[in-house]
Amino acid sequence: MRKNMGSADRIIRLIVAVILGVLYFTGVLSGTLGIVFLAIGGIFVVTSFINFCPLYAPFGISTCKVETKE
Repeated sequence: MRKNMGSADRIIRLIVAVILGVLYFTGVLSGTLGIVFLAIGGIFVVTSFINFCPLYAPFGISTCKVETKE
């Protein structure tokens, strides 16, 4: 898998995942909706650590900086 996530994208996903986790564990989000958002937060964490978003691949999206060869 080629990396397709830049550092800003990774940081934003981690922040959103932390916020979703806090909202779930404090009881603000609960029930089925809370579990769905908790799962989305988990997916954000995993994709941030592996630097690859499967939804970007089919569309050719990449937020990585382009490396230039000199």
